Amino acid sequence: MPDKNIQIIAGLGNPGNEYEKTRHNAGFWFIDHLISRYNISLKNESKFFGAVGKLNIASQSIWIIKPTTFMNKSGQAIARLAQFYKILPEQILVVHDELDLSPGVVKLKKSGGHGGHNGLRDSIAQLASKDFYRLRFGIGHPGNKEQVVGFVLGKTPQSEKILIESAIDKSIDSIELIVQGDMQKAMNQLHSK
Repeated sequence: MPDKNIQIIAGLGNPGNEYEKTRHNAGFWFIDHLISRYNISLKNESKFFGAVGKLNIASQSIWIIKPTTFMNKSGQAIARLAQFYKILPEQILVVHDELDLSPGVVKLKKSGGHGGHNGLRDSIAQLASKDFYRLRFGIGHPGNKEQVVGFVLGKTPQSEKILIESAIDKSIDSIELIVQGDMQKAMNQLHSK
């Protein structure tokens, strides 16, 4: 069923060297690992507010995007690309950091709220839908909501980065299942220890 297939993979993060190693950029790290594994590069496309590329996975052509706006405006890039190519929200996979999961944990799900995540909040608003898929990489929680901003924008300790990157590699191993819409099988792979 082609309508179930993913056609856009969008990684969330903040542009610029000062944010590169922060927890909030886990979505960008995923895209970097993905394009490295498939040996493609992204090109800045101002009309899409992002760095865009095309990737063939499981005999399907998939758009890859890293928004070049800041996190709270990242839905603009995803929506513009989706509208231009007439791609439905349920054909989009948004990859992001997740406070409610520990480093090294990855979860795949469809739909839901934004949970206070500004990138998700803007994606839901710009797409006028929450029915897109999310690949969520655990970054842990500082334990106090007043510390969240400093925590997500803080540099990731090496021990946590290793766990997150291991989860990223594991999820890329399941990317063909995700792209083909075999979400249950992908979840079984990703959510098992």
